[in-house]
Amino acid sequence: MAGRWIQQWDPEDETFWREKGERIARRNLIFSVVSEHIGFCVWSLWSVMVLFMGPEYGIDPAGKFFLIAVGTFVGAVIRVPYAFAVARFGGRNWTVFSALMLLAPTLAAFAVMEPGTSYSTFMAVAVLTGVGGGNFASSMTNINSFFPLRKKGWALGVNAGGGNIGVAVVQLIGLLVIGTAGAANPRIVLGIYIPLVILSAVCAALFMDNLAPVKNDTGAAKEAARDAHTWIMSFLYIGTFGSFIGYSFAFGLVLTTQFGRTPLQAASLTFIGPLLGSLIRPVGGLLADRLGGARVTLWNFIAMAAATAVVVTASVSESLPGFLAGFIALFVLTGIGNGSTYKMIPGIFQTKALAKGLTGEAAAAHGRRLSGASMGLIGAAGALGGLGINLAFRQSFLTGGTGTAAFAAFLAFYAVCSVVTWAVYLRRPAAAPASAGTGSEAPSEAEPQLSYARV
Repeated sequence: MAGRWIQQWDPEDETFWREKGERIARRNLIFSVVSEHIGFCVWSLWSVMVLFMGPEYGIDPAGKFFLIAVGTFVGAVIRVPYAFAVARFGGRNWTVFSALMLLAPTLAAFAVMEPGTSYSTFMAVAVLTGVGGGNFASSMTNINSFFPLRKKGWALGVNAGGGNIGVAVVQLIGLLVIGTAGAANPRIVLGIYIPLVILSAVCAALFMDNLAPVKNDTGAAKEAARDAHTWIMSFLYIGTFGSFIGYSFAFGLVLTTQFGRTPLQAASLTFIGPLLGSLIRPVGGLLADRLGGARVTLWNFIAMAAATAVVVTASVSESLPGFLAGFIALFVLTGIGNGSTYKMIPGIFQTKALAKGLTGEAAAAHGRRLSGASMGLIGAAGALGGLGINLAFRQSFLTGGTGTAAFAAFLAFYAVCSVVTWAVYLRRPAAAPASAGTGSEAPSEAEPQLSYARV
């Protein structure tokens, strides 16, 4: 299997894509989704484990939020090296390795998940679950290389959505275990995932490919890190994916802490939001393919602010139905926004390539080069947004006993994201030269003269 390397790959060539490329790309997409899905399940373990941790564990709500936050943080940080590992070792090879790495947190949690275990031990195991978060970055970087620009919104949406749904699935499994075996049996959840981790690694080894043309480009990494759009998109992705993962990890704990739900009652609700947010992510990608990612992202942030206002109102009035309605709407919107923001990334860098005078495959290659390099950074920043959300909840509950203050801060953040999206990617350029749209001369590289409305 070490020979599974594809030496030539040109998805922008329609003949190549039709005769050979699409079949190979879709096969790799399927098994990339499988591996990333299990990775998200493992990354999300502590959002479920805390529901099993009753008074006998001696850990207060703030401590539980911090356990969740630790895994979120590690998963965010390791996304950067994971993204670059694909080009260094090959997409198939790294998928196999990263899948097997998931055995460390699952086996460790299986060993320690019982009353009497020290908080520091739980913290150490929570750190290990962060490896599941890294799988997203390597998977997205890998799949980005397989598909042509016109298909990236759909492909990246399916890949990410299939992974994201792991959050809902592990929470649903937690619900089934609590409902059938009781809250004293968390090891059943872990026992389910150990063989699934092994199966995902075997499938990757048997059915995925490495792309030889995909090479690490330190120049591209440095160029992407210097490009303002990498950090602007990181900021926006904090608003979409950071919200999704932060809310997914915290939802059950908010229900048990603020609304007094039992672990079974909380578990029966927590999976709904992540499930809907994951399923709709490809729709966000498709809408972005058709309408432009920037337009979809702008309206999505406006809607997220409105949904958060509903959540704040319900939190203040202690209305559980209103809270659930607003929170689930937020999950759906984060899914749409995840798809639209990730579609924007390759489009932005290809637009800049065209502005430099590049055309055809040269422009596409330049766009792939920088978008691939930027995705690890953007994905890491987005996951750090999840850390911020969990820390905000922790502080809000410590000081006020509810999550209201945290939600008010999130509302303000979404308003800022809306303004940034409009100002950078949709506002009509104030001083675009008359010849910029005629092709008679290459547009200036000055950012205000570029049009990103269709990215």
